Amino acid sequence: MSGGLNRVMLLGDLAAEPEVSVTRAGQTVLALRLATSESYLDKDDVRRERTSFHAVVLVGKRADALAKLLHRGSRVFVEGALRSTPCQGRDGKPKMKTEVVASEVLFAGERGAPPAPFEAAENGVLPFRS
Repeated sequence: MSGGLNRVMLLGDLAAEPEVSVTRAGQTVLALRLATSESYLDKDDVRRERTSFHAVVLVGKRADALAKLLHRGSRVFVEGALRSTPCQGRDGKPKMKTEVVASEVLFAGERGAPPAPFEAAENGVLPFRS
């Protein structure tokens, strides 16, 4: 198959403070640990919740700006692609590290905060929010 699709979209809360570093080339790298939750019904029809943690990296000028805005508990929407790279585990054995390389990171409020309500304009039309 020529070509393919590698796209990830996540909405979750930062589980840790963002970490900022700078490459030798002078580019800012923002590393985020994002927690996402989903609910499901188990075999006994009991509602359960499962939380997953995702490593997210963002490189460039946008990383500089978001490093000043984001903190643990911030809700963010992330869009990007998965990247897996070989690395060495603590035990010295080879393993793969998978992370989301973000092309977009949007601040979406604080953990647990309800989404902002839409207010109709004077003409009764709902505005578009990006």
